Amino acid sequence: MPFAGPIWYDECGAGQPVLFVHGWCMSSAVWGLQRDPLAEQCRVIALDLRGHGLSGVPEAGKTGFGGYADDVVSVVEQLDLQDVVAVGWSLGAQALLKAWPDLQERLAGLVLVGATPRFSAAPHFPHGLPPKEAEGMRLKVRRSLKRALDGFHRNLFVEHELDDPVVAQLVAEQLGQVVMPQPAAALAGLEALMEEELMEEAQQVTCPTLLLHGDQDRVCLPAASAWLGQRMQNSQRLLYPGAGHAPFLSRARQFNHDLLHFVGELHGTD
Repeated sequence: MPFAGPIWYDECGAGQPVLFVHGWCMSSAVWGLQRDPLAEQCRVIALDLRGHGLSGVPEAGKTGFGGYADDVVSVVEQLDLQDVVAVGWSLGAQALLKAWPDLQERLAGLVLVGATPRFSAAPHFPHGLPPKEAEGMRLKVRRSLKRALDGFHRNLFVEHELDDPVVAQLVAEQLGQVVMPQPAAALAGLEALMEEELMEEAQQVTCPTLLLHGDQDRVCLPAASAWLGQRMQNSQRLLYPGAGHAPFLSRARQFNHDLLHFVGELHGTD
């Protein structure tokens, strides 16, 4: 099993590198519906952020989004990736925004899925969840992480999104492969989501950026990626009708097509 320090990653395929960064309380396993299809054309790398999946926790270093950004940078530098397309979902998207200053020379582009620069709503950013709702998530995690994650997994999808039994089975299989993190790691990620914001960082990004969002997302609101699209100077935004917070699971075929198209555009092979 390859490691960059305590950070575990998996890789397969060959060609232009595509790096996947998972969301809160998830792991690299959640990208299973992307791994093999993209590996037919690309070098696919997926990492586990600190405290998640098979990754450990560094003995010292930054916490919050700064720590997650360090995890991404460590893998990119360990593998000496160049012209990489980095794909981040939810908290993973925020990790990439935080890491951008250190990665910009190595990046061909960013793909931010279900992204927001700020998870909780505030007077200067009304496009997040009400603070009471975020606080409720923290209380649920402290009482029972398993029950909290069961509810969170249900909230990833909206009514009728998983009506197709084949899709529902595939989604269940992917989520079933995610190892539940330790409560401390879950709380650390939630604290970052609730307390940190990346609005200034997002507006500094200059590389080509693709914003992908379910138009019924109840976790990170679609208005948040609209805000990003208006302020990130080299971005384009695509919505998935009838999809919630994880369109790469429920709309995997279309998501993979859109991602490969973006990669092809960046490298002149589309």
